[in-house]
Amino acid sequence: MATILIVDDDSALREGLAETVADLGHTPLPAASGLEALARLGEGSVAAVLLDLRMPGDLDGMATLARIRALPDRPPVTVLTAFASPANTIEAMRLGAHDHLTKPVGRSDLAAVLDTMLLAVRPEPNGPAVQDGHAGLIGSSAGMRRVQKTIGLVADTDSTVLIHGETGTGKEEVARALHAYSRRRARPFIPINCAAIPAHLLESELFGHVRGAFTGAVSDRAGAFHEAEGGTLFLDEIGDMPAAMQAKILRVIQDRMVTPLGGRAARVDARLIAATHRDLPALVAEGRFRADLYYRLNGLPICLPPLRERLADIVPLAEYFLARSGKRLSGSAASRLLVYGWPGNVRELRNVVERAAMLIRCGVIAADDIELPAERPPPSEDGGLPADWLAGDLPGAVARLERTMIAAALREADGNRARAARRLGIQRQLLYAKIERYGLTVAGTDLSAEATADVGNPDAFDRPEGS
Repeated sequence: MATILIVDDDSALREGLAETVADLGHTPLPAASGLEALARLGEGSVAAVLLDLRMPGDLDGMATLARIRALPDRPPVTVLTAFASPANTIEAMRLGAHDHLTKPVGRSDLAAVLDTMLLAVRPEPNGPAVQDGHAGLIGSSAGMRRVQKTIGLVADTDSTVLIHGETGTGKEEVARALHAYSRRRARPFIPINCAAIPAHLLESELFGHVRGAFTGAVSDRAGAFHEAEGGTLFLDEIGDMPAAMQAKILRVIQDRMVTPLGGRAARVDARLIAATHRDLPALVAEGRFRADLYYRLNGLPICLPPLRERLADIVPLAEYFLARSGKRLSGSAASRLLVYGWPGNVRELRNVVERAAMLIRCGVIAADDIELPAERPPPSEDGGLPADWLAGDLPGAVARLERTMIAAALREADGNRARAARRLGIQRQLLYAKIERYGLTVAGTDLSAEATADVGNPDAFDRPEGS
């Protein structure tokens, strides 16, 4: 059980968050202002802080965050806001926030962020130190959280892992993280790109050869499997591996024996991680990839989502790539990054922001400094966004999405606000305020007359205006 400081000037929100924190097995410690929060921190041990962004007075959320981060024994802080913008997201993370979440925060999201904050202050005694530099893993989107959790669950196993995802999503970064957080981290990590090595050289590259095995083999050479002894061998783009080599890799996985060209078989101890951007089941169906090898590789699959499905991660990734340059994004530049489709994924984003940093002399990158294709690919007809959905600023786009979701929930609940609130995962009172704000009605239904007594304990919290 840990003590969680909850800082919010709205008493209803404090109480709601406190109830959920208590339900999760922790001790809530409420504070109504930044000054009260600092006083609470001075009184006793606080494991983590949930901090509202907008609070009245001279000490708002950002100022309070800066004061907390200046403390010698500072707990991790997650900033909560009803209206996230690129500016406050970036500023919160720049000041050292553990995370930056948009209200309403669901129970599962709150539990997850508390778990990660508490792990940061109480790391496993025998676990690896947290490392920076895995750009492909940066982000708190739902897709990346699943990837990060999977890495934590399987890192210390010796099982083969298959990473699949589009080109540029960061498959090698996931492989390096699996190695860095495993018991094998003190031993080598050997990456091999199967698509970059000619087929007639790949066997020697992987298995090695002895002197005289073929013309030009003037000395013995250890292959990648032996170089990775005790560590990890990463086979990137395994979907491009020739059929003959697929059979030999399958034999190695099954027997843990490697035979160098012209030599004798020897046992190896190397964990195998493979990756591909290709659709391996489709290749299996076409007879271009061995089914038995696919099933051997796919024991522990990790699917990396494309960047276009990780909107919450785009700005943090861009700031990460810009960190060494000392330059930062303006709000308009961040907005422009958010509306682009990123067919090249994280690799393309890195190239774009680093190019922008090199081509300007000032410290702030403006929207016009971001070089992107003139037009975004048209949305699909089956569920794509309307042409003007992302027009204007970020708060406007968020409001359009919010209004659409509330209207849909009310229709599906036949105008019953209690059921609609549960469907949306927000408090009933918040739903009332938003119905009034957006002027929503349901045809043939008097919303104000609907019963509301059947709403249970809320698992998400927000306020109608401004917080």
